Amino acid sequence: MISTNDFRTGLTIEVDGEVYQVIEFMHVKPGKGSAFVRTKLKNRRTGAVIERTFRAGEKVNRAHIERREMQYLYNDGENYYFMDTETYEQMSLPKVQLDDAVKYLKDNMNIYVLLYQGETIGIELPNFVELKVVETEPGIKGDTATGGSKNAVLETGAVIQVPLFIEAGDVVRIDTRTGAYIERA
Repeated sequence: MISTNDFRTGLTIEVDGEVYQVIEFMHVKPGKGSAFVRTKLKNRRTGAVIERTFRAGEKVNRAHIERREMQYLYNDGENYYFMDTETYEQMSLPKVQLDDAVKYLKDNMNIYVLLYQGETIGIELPNFVELKVVETEPGIKGDTATGGSKNAVLETGAVIQVPLFIEAGDVVRIDTRTGAYIERA
């Protein structure tokens, strides 16, 4: 059991028999009445996001998630294939279960597959990945009064915002949690 006062982003909990991950939370102490915790929870099985309010100090069950290191091998359009780095067993996951993680998957990348009571509920990427910029507009010299940014297409097909000095062929570091450009690698 865990108290709602101890919520943090990324925590997995059990609510109504389902496994949820805390995306956002906010402790609210109104001038009148008792404190409460307003949360946004993501269902790890279906990907649906719900908003839920808990009383401050309320106890909820913590979901114990097993993390198994695996290597991404390839995809066939519908399914993504991974290999356990210890047993060399292969498994596949449907694209819909991976959500936005597919935008950052590179061949032979090590990731963690998340298991809850033997059922695969998703994957966890490294916090930062380095990807090559395949296509971007040329930056216009002198167009940097406000720092400026432009769209860039990465080798995995993801489109992100990058500074004007980034060109096609550059390798950039991306934060997989937010999808934001960090630095040139």
